[in-house]
Amino acid sequence: MWFGAWSELVRVLLVGSAAYVALVVVLRVSGKRTLAKLNAFDLVVTVALGSTLATILLSADVSWAEGTVALILLAALQYLAAMVSSRWPRGRTVLTARPTVLVDRGTVLEAALRQQRVSPAEVRQAIRASGAGDLSRVAAVVLETDGSLSVIGREQFGDGSALQDVARPGQHAGPRGSTIAGGTE
Repeated sequence: MWFGAWSELVRVLLVGSAAYVALVVVLRVSGKRTLAKLNAFDLVVTVALGSTLATILLSADVSWAEGTVALILLAALQYLAAMVSSRWPRGRTVLTARPTVLVDRGTVLEAALRQQRVSPAEVRQAIRASGAGDLSRVAAVVLETDGSLSVIGREQFGDGSALQDVARPGQHAGPRGSTIAGGTE
């Protein structure tokens, strides 16, 4: 249990080093998006990459070549999903959640908080972190696709065009890209 054989340790060192190099190469080739702030499919790929690396390291049943092919496959699938998401609105709808307004012009949208399972305390924390001291200085708080909260102050709101594809509770979701700034879709 504590020690099997020197050959097993040497295998872990050699295969682990080669697998690490392969993973770094795959990540460099696949681009920054692979480890970007995570939405659902990015998270799945990141966890799967780590699990695959662990399997390559510790399982003598999986060869380095098989593991490297698995790493390349995961990166390729993530690249394909990102391409579909960025080029076709329907693909984006399937692969990512839509951002949702939680605070609109200083008013907390309770239905949105319940629907998105966000507490008022989390919203207040994001507002404080943005430097605002009260809701009257906030134009919008948006729950982003990666789970983070974006706070837009009244001074920075402008024409609201950054909220173009953001969902609002009680409104028809409409196609992505439809304008909701100013309350219309």
